[in-house]
Amino acid sequence: MTLDDLIQRLRDFAAARGWEPDHTPKNLVMALAGEVGELTALFQWLTPEQSAAAMAEPELRGKVLDEIADVMLYLARLADVLGVDLLAAANAKVDRNETRFPAP
Repeated sequence: MTLDDLIQRLRDFAAARGWEPDHTPKNLVMALAGEVGELTALFQWLTPEQSAAAMAEPELRGKVLDEIADVMLYLARLADVLGVDLLAAANAKVDRNETRFPAP
């Protein structure tokens, strides 16, 4: 599945449920922030070593995967609603960062 396929699946999912009116940029940003908060909460009190090993613990792994997926889905939906090409925007940002932070 490509990113475009996923975005179309999200469009279809929202349309089938009549959610398009609620999928405003404001609402999607708020939902995205909430999901990032839930992902953050999973790591909040872990040591650096525990956080690096999070995917080795089955229960935590499942929660992390779910929250990362939620973040990705809301970000993809937000970008689609705003007409942003996520891959183009990400590549442009890396290009700017290469200039801002040149390798030694």
